[in-house]
Amino acid sequence: MHFSSKAKRVPSLPGAIKSFPFLAANLSLSFDQSLRRQKLPPIPASKSNLSILSLSKRSTNKLKKASPAANPMGVVAERLRAFSTNRWLVFVAAMWLQSMAGIGYLFGAISPVVKDALGYNQRQVAALGIAKDLGDCVGFLAGSLSAMLPPWAMLLIGAVQNFLGYGWLWLIVTKQAPALPLSMMCVLIFFGTNGETYFNTTSLVTCIQNFPKSRGPTVGILKGFAGLSSAILTQLYAVIHAPDHATLIFMVAVGPSLVALGLMFVIRPVGGHRQVRASDNNSFMFIYTICLLLASYLVGVMLVQDFLELSDDVATSLTVILFILLILPIVIPVTLTFFSKNEYPSSVEEALLSESPKGQASTSEEREDQPELILSEVEEEKPKDMDLLSPSERRKKIAKLQARLVQAAARGGVRIRQRPHRGDNFTLMQALVKADFWLIWLSLLLGSGSGLTVIDNLGQMSQAVGYIDVHNFVSLTSIWNFLGRVGGGYFSEIIVRERTYPRHVALALAQLLMAAGHFLFAMSWPGTMYMGTFLVGLGYGAHWAIVPAAVSELFGVKHFGAMYNFLTVANPTGSLIFSGLIASTFYDYEAEKQAQMLPGMGLLAEGPLKCEGAVCFFVSSLIMSAFCVVGAGLSLVIVYRTKRVYSRLYRSVR
Repeated sequence: MHFSSKAKRVPSLPGAIKSFPFLAANLSLSFDQSLRRQKLPPIPASKSNLSILSLSKRSTNKLKKASPAANPMGVVAERLRAFSTNRWLVFVAAMWLQSMAGIGYLFGAISPVVKDALGYNQRQVAALGIAKDLGDCVGFLAGSLSAMLPPWAMLLIGAVQNFLGYGWLWLIVTKQAPALPLSMMCVLIFFGTNGETYFNTTSLVTCIQNFPKSRGPTVGILKGFAGLSSAILTQLYAVIHAPDHATLIFMVAVGPSLVALGLMFVIRPVGGHRQVRASDNNSFMFIYTICLLLASYLVGVMLVQDFLELSDDVATSLTVILFILLILPIVIPVTLTFFSKNEYPSSVEEALLSESPKGQASTSEEREDQPELILSEVEEEKPKDMDLLSPSERRKKIAKLQARLVQAAARGGVRIRQRPHRGDNFTLMQALVKADFWLIWLSLLLGSGSGLTVIDNLGQMSQAVGYIDVHNFVSLTSIWNFLGRVGGGYFSEIIVRERTYPRHVALALAQLLMAAGHFLFAMSWPGTMYMGTFLVGLGYGAHWAIVPAAVSELFGVKHFGAMYNFLTVANPTGSLIFSGLIASTFYDYEAEKQAQMLPGMGLLAEGPLKCEGAVCFFVSSLIMSAFCVVGAGLSLVIVYRTKRVYSRLYRSVR
């Protein structure tokens, strides 16, 4: 349709619909969906067009406002507006935030600086590490606030906490502020690291709302970039060549806070459910390619820096390339907005599509709030073999069953319950009384807890079997963790979309890989440290892509922030059990045995005992391997219990 700049009035709505046949189809579909939600029979095709043409005058007003003649900036202004509300722009911004938000992974590089500056012993540094883990994982407040505050307010709170916590720590380490007692230092570390929970919650909740049909890739990519924070900030610190090692703490205090403040008005829900396009798969594949390139590049840079002495110019060039790879995904929203003519509807078309009848919800969140009470009862009452029928026969039987339930409810013969069912929106308290939620939590505890134990003890594990430089294993595990998160989201999405099967199938496979990795650690054969870190890193990362996506599908996205932050408690809980109770106990026991066998060992000066040999982590690794197998069994139980739910959720997608 062509709008003349001299036209005094906009063509009528019927004319607009005739000019855009696909709009009539979409509007007709939205009317039918609305009638189905209100339990009313569909309007015949002959009357449907009349219903479409009887939209309120607000549609015409929107058309007038959307007309290029009424917009002085013309096409450029319209494209800029579309760019600012593009869900891929929000996703890319969330990736950038996450790439700076994983500050907890940098504690291993910060703790030696704090230890030397304050004269702490290893036990005191371990106390700070526990405070860091709690701050990183305990996000109940962030989860609760995410349902009440806008995203920009969440990011502002996180930025303030991060800056105050680590900024104060930097002042103490550099002697610009007086040292605090150990208990207050733990509170300071907890407060600063807890800002990360606001970054994570805001990014995940917002992007899941914008990509409701691509939760696996969305969660996997975002969590993967969080694991790269340590590598990015460390690389940036290596370029600065600051003689004062406390500069790294300053970067942790300032870097994530500035990024969060810069993106606080970009990361927000933008009605992403209305922006689903056929090119989404290509966009995700482009980001996956960037992820693989980024991981390969970081591995290559790490190896080059370990074996060669690089000049300042070369190190700077390597860092510039790293940031180019990080910025490259912005190509997606730019291309879709400015160079793709048919990718997004014009403002005229969007005005028509966004118009909804009175009383009908206009956003996905509002539509999710509308209770599907009778449909939930139908899912419970329908025969098990109904899913085997053809779609037309199935719809007829469901309609008959639903009509009987309505009549019975009117007579008082059946009570339509208002509690949510799996796939609906749950509150945290409602989810906590569900067996599926606790099975997911326990499976996560066994898998991620054992993986975090390996990550925390990787230095002692590699030294025990004779490796001197443990830096390589720590860095490689970070890369495998990143790939596990990205790959876990990708393959779990294939499972739910192609097979309509629960995501926990992929989690069970990841936990079996971790069991094999722990077994290799126990055997300590030549080269098993490399293979073990690869398997455990992949499996551990997959947990944090699969589990959040599965919880959002089974228990809804409205209160996902609170549920996600409850899930994260499984991480330090599992680490406390496997590392604090099992691994450390067996390690100290074997170290004492070796000390007693060495003559004069008891006369040595104070210092921690060290264990050498495969025996140090033999028993604990076998125990963790066994518990990973148990975790895989629990994941399969979840698959059995939720397969009908996933069949219902993804039947139309397939």
